[in-house]
Amino acid sequence: MNETILLVEDDENDVFFFKRAAKLAGLLNPVQVASDGRQAIQYLGGIGEYSDRAQFPLPCLVLLDLKLPHVMGLDVLQWVRAQSELNAVIVLVFTSSKLRPDIHRAYSLGANSYLVKPSSPADLPEMIRQIKHYWLQMNVAAPAPEYAGLPARVANISVFYETRPEMDRGERSRSRLEPEEVSHRRLTV
Repeated sequence: MNETILLVEDDENDVFFFKRAAKLAGLLNPVQVASDGRQAIQYLGGIGEYSDRAQFPLPCLVLLDLKLPHVMGLDVLQWVRAQSELNAVIVLVFTSSKLRPDIHRAYSLGANSYLVKPSSPADLPEMIRQIKHYWLQMNVAAPAPEYAGLPARVANISVFYETRPEMDRGERSRSRLEPEEVSHRRLTV
């Protein structure tokens, strides 16, 4: 069984602190990093450079930030749950947002858990110990697609997302708008 963890995180400092805390917590699983939502979809879909599943295996666990470039975390989650081949993948939202609408939407889209990042990096090893204990040791995961007789590759992926050059990451709309309502580009991964 694969033991890879996919950390979807755009902040290099958060990636550094996560990897450091993982070592302190005794988390020995290999950690792959996707630095934006588009890259996460490409990784999970086995698209392009991620098509080699020996090098980029489907993760047993995804830690998904919400505020991401290109494709927001909730849109990534919605995409993941729309792929029958990825139903077995455990997705934990791992974010600094405590906003009730974010929490509600994450669960309604199929997040397995919603975790708020600790404000101090010193508290992160304990959180990772708890994730390791419950999700990687106690939890009995669903079988991976290749064991369920399903294809292990996802194809023909496209996502619409809002782009406005004047918006920074914090201002991007999280609402679902029809393509004709926004200035948009078609993202084909």
